[in-house]
Amino acid sequence: MRNAILRTFLFVVFFSIGAAALSSSILCNDLLRYYTNKQLLRMAEVSLSRLKSLNTDYDALLGRAEDDPNFVKRLAPAALGTEPEVQDTAYPRARARQLAAAREALTEDTNQRAVEPIVPDWVIQCCRVPQRIILFLAGAFLVLISFMWFGHIT
Repeated sequence: MRNAILRTFLFVVFFSIGAAALSSSILCNDLLRYYTNKQLLRMAEVSLSRLKSLNTDYDALLGRAEDDPNFVKRLAPAALGTEPEVQDTAYPRARARQLAAAREALTEDTNQRAVEPIVPDWVIQCCRVPQRIILFLAGAFLVLISFMWFGHIT
């Protein structure tokens, strides 16, 4: 009885490890595609949230422009580069180089987060042909061992 339980346990362990190795060697390209698509989906979700944020900001600006007619006059010098109507006020001018540097600083953090790879190293290793063949043969060997030595319980 004790011997049968031990043989059954060893059969389950060897067969499970062998089946996992066989399946991962066969499905490694699908795993790589899955993790790549998952990363693309996250990047698309980040872009979508940025677009939603921009839409709410633009809706708020349009609402303010409809409510306050002077808002457009105050916004025109900054948006269009025209001369301000109030002569007693000093308006600083931003140069294109300064605006580009500010835009670069604002988008730098979001670009670094989006580039991080999320594909695990073991998936990349398994997709290489020599490792894939070795993984397949090792899994097949473990399945054969589990059937040959632990399969029959007498």
